[in-house]
Amino acid sequence: MKEIVRDCQILLILSAILFSSISYSQSNVRLIFPTATEETDYIWRTIIDTRFFKENNYQVSLPEGKLIKTLQEKALKNQLSDKDYKKLKQFVTAKVFNKKDYLKGYEKTKKDIKLIETLLKQIDEDELNWDFKKFKTYEVILTLYGPGGSFDPETGRIILYITKEGNYKQYKKAAHTIIHEITHIGIQESIVNEFNVAHTLKERIVDLFVKLYFGKQLPNYKIQDMGDYRIDPYLKSKNDIKKLNKYVRLIE
Repeated sequence: MKEIVRDCQILLILSAILFSSISYSQSNVRLIFPTATEETDYIWRTIIDTRFFKENNYQVSLPEGKLIKTLQEKALKNQLSDKDYKKLKQFVTAKVFNKKDYLKGYEKTKKDIKLIETLLKQIDEDELNWDFKKFKTYEVILTLYGPGGSFDPETGRIILYITKEGNYKQYKKAAHTIIHEITHIGIQESIVNEFNVAHTLKERIVDLFVKLYFGKQLPNYKIQDMGDYRIDPYLKSKNDIKKLNKYVRLIE
């Protein structure tokens, strides 16, 4: 009987979330539950990048199991195959994925949507001497895996790491990670691609941008220490961001 009551409660929560998702689809930031296939694809991409994450000291979350460790070992040797992907998909679909695991993270992240939209309005592309790429809508898809967050500069889609308990990788609020990824998307074409910016410098630029633009609203935002401080002397205030392209050209 208790199982039936709990399942009914979960069904009601999912129904409420589905209804609220309709209203959020009209906002600038739209939260999305992943499918088993989407989680498989993200886990697969994370495994493929095993060497990158190790070299840059990222703490990556993945499902537990012998299969995952085997795939990571094969990734380091560039030996992954289509058969490995199929094995992973079967494993995730049958033994890992459960939509209920995302409920707490969804509800907690939803509370930050208005703050994120307020932060977005502070970025005025007309004030900058370079093109900050903005999307009309940013889709934020939840995941239980990966390094904490990632982005697609072509679509404006952001992947946000949560735990089953509704917590995030480094922060108590989702806004920190989401605005970090939005900034990545904004600078990708006109700064990162244009000047072939290295990963460590790119992360430094994003962190300083967020700190200078949104420091008052996000006082607990942390700047990563990846050892590349060359841009620091040029970015001391929000006004300096206007000439970011000029400063990056000087050091790259």
